[in-house]
Amino acid sequence: MEHLTGACIIGQSGGPTAVINASAQGVIQTALASGQITRVLGAAHGIKGVLADQLYDMAQEDPAELDLLQYTPSSALGSCRYKLADPDVDDTDYRRILEIFQKYDVRYFFYNGGNDSMDTCNKISKYMQKVGYPCNIIGVPKTIDNDLSGTDHCPGYASAAKYIATSCMELYQDARVYDTGTVVIVEIMGRHAGWLAGAAGLASWAGSGPDLVYLPEVDFHMDQFLADVKRVYEETGNCLVAVSEGIHYADGTFVSEAKTSATDGFGHAQLGGLAAMLADTVKNAMGVKVRGIELSLLQRCGSHLASRTDLDEAYLAGKAAVEAAVSGVTDKMVALDCTRDDTGYHCQTKLVPLTEAANTERKVPLSWITPEGNGVTEDFVRYALPLIQGEPQRPLENALPRFAKLKKVLTTSMD
Repeated sequence: MEHLTGACIIGQSGGPTAVINASAQGVIQTALASGQITRVLGAAHGIKGVLADQLYDMAQEDPAELDLLQYTPSSALGSCRYKLADPDVDDTDYRRILEIFQKYDVRYFFYNGGNDSMDTCNKISKYMQKVGYPCNIIGVPKTIDNDLSGTDHCPGYASAAKYIATSCMELYQDARVYDTGTVVIVEIMGRHAGWLAGAAGLASWAGSGPDLVYLPEVDFHMDQFLADVKRVYEETGNCLVAVSEGIHYADGTFVSEAKTSATDGFGHAQLGGLAAMLADTVKNAMGVKVRGIELSLLQRCGSHLASRTDLDEAYLAGKAAVEAAVSGVTDKMVALDCTRDDTGYHCQTKLVPLTEAANTERKVPLSWITPEGNGVTEDFVRYALPLIQGEPQRPLENALPRFAKLKKVLTTSMD
């Protein structure tokens, strides 16, 4: 382990969350207080900012504004979806990154993101080791999808889960005000892992949530879905359904007819329009009033429903990343190590190899999904419920949220 002195870069990547800035705050404030870190630089739009030499001098920010980061959704430094090539095939980007690291004497690199971001972190780490440039590199986990391997859960997931569960409880109330029945279908993010859609089951557990929940871990059958909806509707006069955007048929094709050739920077199909498609299908099959609702970006930017537990753990992950790096650790990702027992819920950080977290997806255990494939079990509730606890004291101005306002002063030299 090498104890280094030099500058650090913090970058954010992938889809934003309600608490990703809490992790950035943890990194920035801990790094600014470290005697081994000489400068704290924020990358504009993730690794793209490094490649473009667009780096913010975080020491120029008002400390009070940095304090507000934990209450500010989205990615304050800017994000990106950019896939680095295999360095053995094309090392152009890596040589440029090394050039920037040398220019600013960067000896610490922190990258805050999900699976693909950990892939980026891993590749840069391995390249710097290969060329012999001392730089301690630590990944900071983030994803509402909650599908990173090696960690109990991911910062960002709990707040999105709380938003989803709360919204479903509110929809449940709204959908029952008339004396005519309604079927409401709520589309929730999650391409291959159903952690977010499963969070709708928290509302069901609380007594006013979806009657049916469909996750992508099990194959979807349209005929059975229609039979499920019809059964619930005939029994209760209404039906609230939560579906993951990534539900698929047995042959692997997505149910969403809105799947297009468009992909993000990592080749993932962009999904959407599933709720509307299923709503039309139900309406044609049953002839009842149906509404399709797509939560879309709201579930990941709804900081007004953030979990205090999530915020605290997100900050802790950023702080732990810096503490590990300055102690000489590299090539790791911060992970959350949690227990749930008779004494309550307890969480601490640990470190896992970047290779363990990069490009792997952790899915909801099949044993946590009902045998019928249309709901989640008590095991899921026991897992997720502790994560959504606590309410942050959000700062307000004129009854509206007060978010951080960063100056984002670009640095141009070592001066």
